Amino acid sequence: MVLGSSGLLGTAVTRLLAERPIRLRAVGRRETAVPAGCRAEVEVRTADLTEGANLAEAVAGADAIVHLVAHIAGPGTWRVAEGDKVAERVNVGLVHDLIEVAGNRARPPIVVFAGSMSQAGKAMAESADGSVPDQPLTEYDKQKLAAEQALEAATERGLVRGTTLRLATLFGQGTDPTHLDRGVVAAMNRRAWAGQPLTMWHDGTVKRDLLCVDDAARAFLAALDHPEVVSGRHWLVGSGNVISIGELFHTIAKAVSAVSGEPPVPVISVPPADHSTETDMLDFALDPSAFQAAVGWRPREPLQEALERTAVAFAGEK
Repeated sequence: MVLGSSGLLGTAVTRLLAERPIRLRAVGRRETAVPAGCRAEVEVRTADLTEGANLAEAVAGADAIVHLVAHIAGPGTWRVAEGDKVAERVNVGLVHDLIEVAGNRARPPIVVFAGSMSQAGKAMAESADGSVPDQPLTEYDKQKLAAEQALEAATERGLVRGTTLRLATLFGQGTDPTHLDRGVVAAMNRRAWAGQPLTMWHDGTVKRDLLCVDDAARAFLAALDHPEVVSGRHWLVGSGNVISIGELFHTIAKAVSAVSGEPPVPVISVPPADHSTETDMLDFALDPSAFQAAVGWRPREPLQEALERTAVAFAGEK
C-alpha cells in the first residue's frame, strides 16, 4: 500500500514494488503510472485522503503501508506558514487518522513514513548521527516531527509497527517523468536550460547531502523487508556525503552545457527570498551508517553521474 504514490518518491517506490510478486495498491491525488509487464497485482486509486472515509478505504486489508503524503503549497513548495491548518491536517492529521483506521488489528501493519533530515533543525549542525535532541526551526519540520512522534507512540502501544526514514535532499535523474521533480536540483536544471543564472541565497558554502530518489525508494523497500529491526524509531537515510551549494550549482551548469553545447550559465549570489528560512542557511549532513548496518541498504547512484543523467532528462522539457 503506497499513500502518495503519484509524486516523485511515490512513483519510484511504486515502480520498485511493482517488480515483486505482491498485491499492491497505489493511491495518489493524481493517476499513478504503473510499469508495463510488472509482476505485482496492482490496483490504482485516486483520492483526497483528507476527505471522508477515503483513507480507511485506501488502507483496508493492507499489511504494509508506505506513507509519502505531504502538503505541497503554491508552485511545488513544502514550505509551511505558521498556523497553516491545511498543512497541519495533511502532514500531521493523516498520520493520526492512519493510526486510528489501521490500528487494533490482530497483526499490526507495518508503516514506513517519509520524514526529513531537516526535522533536526539546529541539532543537525551539531551532530550528523541524530544523537542530539531535535530542535526543529520551521513549521514544516515541527509538523513532520509531531507526525513521527505519533507513529512511534502508536508503535509502543502495539497499534502499528511504524518507522520514519528521515531523508536527505532528494533529486530525480529522469528514471521517472521530470515534471514530478520539484526539488532544488530540478529547479536549477530548468533555469540552466532556460539560459538563466543559477541563484544562491548565500555565498555557496552551505552544504547538503543529496540522495537520488531511486536510492531513496530502495531504502523504503529495505525498511519494509526488515520491520522487526527498524520499527519504533527513526533512521537517517542519505548518501553520507556532502556537496556545497556552490559546487552543486556549478556542476549542474556544466552538465547542462555539455548536453546543450552552450556555455555554462553563471552561478550568482542574490538576496534571500522572502519565503527563505533559517534552515536554508544551515549545513545538513547526515550519517546513514546505522540504517545501513540495520538493513544492508547502500546508495548506488554516484552523484556526478546522476547529475549528468538529470541534465539529459531535463533537455526534454525545453
